[in-house]
Amino acid sequence: MKRLLLFTAVAMLLVACGNQIPEKFWESDKLPNIYPDYTNVTVPINIAPLTFQIDGKADDVVVRMTSGNEEIVCGGYQIQPDADDWQRLAETAKGNAIKVEVYAELNNSWTRFKPFNIYVSPDSIDPYISYRLIPPSYVTYEELTINQRCLENYDENVIYNNLLCSEGAEGQCINCHNYQQYNPERMQFHARQNMGGTIIAYDGTIKKIGMQGDSILSAGVYPTWHPWLKLIVYSTNKTGQIFHSVNPNKIEVFDSESDLIAYDVEKNEVTNIENAPDEMECFPFWAPDGKTLYYCSAHFEYHDTIEKGAEFTTRTQEAKYNLYKKSFNPETLQFGPRELVFDADSMDMSATLPRISPDGRFLMFTLAKYGVFHIWHHDADLWLLDLQTGEKRNMKEINSPDTESYHSWSSNGRWVVFSSRRYDSNYTRPFIAHIDNNGNATKPFELPCANPDYHRQLLKSYNVPEFMRGPVTIKPQQFADVLKQEAEPVKYVNRLSR
Repeated sequence: MKRLLLFTAVAMLLVACGNQIPEKFWESDKLPNIYPDYTNVTVPINIAPLTFQIDGKADDVVVRMTSGNEEIVCGGYQIQPDADDWQRLAETAKGNAIKVEVYAELNNSWTRFKPFNIYVSPDSIDPYISYRLIPPSYVTYEELTINQRCLENYDENVIYNNLLCSEGAEGQCINCHNYQQYNPERMQFHARQNMGGTIIAYDGTIKKIGMQGDSILSAGVYPTWHPWLKLIVYSTNKTGQIFHSVNPNKIEVFDSESDLIAYDVEKNEVTNIENAPDEMECFPFWAPDGKTLYYCSAHFEYHDTIEKGAEFTTRTQEAKYNLYKKSFNPETLQFGPRELVFDADSMDMSATLPRISPDGRFLMFTLAKYGVFHIWHHDADLWLLDLQTGEKRNMKEINSPDTESYHSWSSNGRWVVFSSRRYDSNYTRPFIAHIDNNGNATKPFELPCANPDYHRQLLKSYNVPEFMRGPVTIKPQQFADVLKQEAEPVKYVNRLSR
């Protein structure tokens, strides 16, 4: 329904982009169709300006944003508030909301859509995130980078470029970046294939280790740093993939075998933690107290009639992962027996990617029908387990009809960033949501960009978004110089001790 209204100007602090609010317009009871969808989202006080554009026909657009006595008026097909103006407006709206009014002109007639709010939380967010940017093609997969992005503006730069050392048949595959307690000076990532090894950067020193040996299944794959010890737990995986012809999940990435190992950074020693032949352990994650290790594992018994990888491809939907934990003594470096935390198998489901909130109360994980690599599963959703009460639930307030997968808690526990394919089913993009003290989430918002249409033009996926307290300052070429060196072989021990 529309009503014709006349606009009467009210004296306010006005910041304009050379546009004026129309004096005569029709009033619509519908929200504007904008991309990204920032209607009624909650954002941190220190987030970069939210830019957006009208999705639909319009000859001209004018947008007014107000809070208290602050006002921004911008126009054009793409709405891009000035950073300083946005900061003043957000500060005024702290703990409250920015009111947004969208006016669109079509055929010399203006329409004012139903206003919406952008709620501004006083909870700040870590200033940086990092992620892998990877193209969807398996021909050009090596054209990938690990990037970092400042959330307080739009600055983005490369931590490491996969093509710096080699390419083509001699190419690499970099993956699995991870930090100790959000510290960009304590990080690691892997390089597979040519010049392969694990890069570990610790307070200004960089080394390359070769984590192979007869006593462990493979080199470390998915990592988690202990909160304060120089200790990294990895899963070791024999990973394969198959391409479906009729299954809506295009690709199935699977492990035919997987174990857990611990690596002592200082002693350069590695040991097995879990390596039962009928269990496939994966995705370890430390609790913030450093005394509990969480992970997922599937019980899978082979028939031993054909090679394991070939057999698993015919039985992928039988792999149902549960969530487990192991106690840990930081003094003796000893792990206790495993304990069941979440029985997904009893629900005929599979749970992966356990991530614990910084206060230790909530465990967020991804749940899908089967398998371990849920980023390729359209039914994958985020779930939350309250470790105090035992209550578990689907996080319907942030899930979509498509894939939700990799997720990371902010250092203050008030925000999560996660990968979602909600817009086109093909590309993962980062979305951020606020989490309150009771584990309730607000409507998620897409990572803001200077060009609001940037993500729809970028034919790459964001993988494994991780929060950081600041930027990685090591230059990509410094990493490349170390990668070109011989890897330092690790020493295997039956158990880690000091």
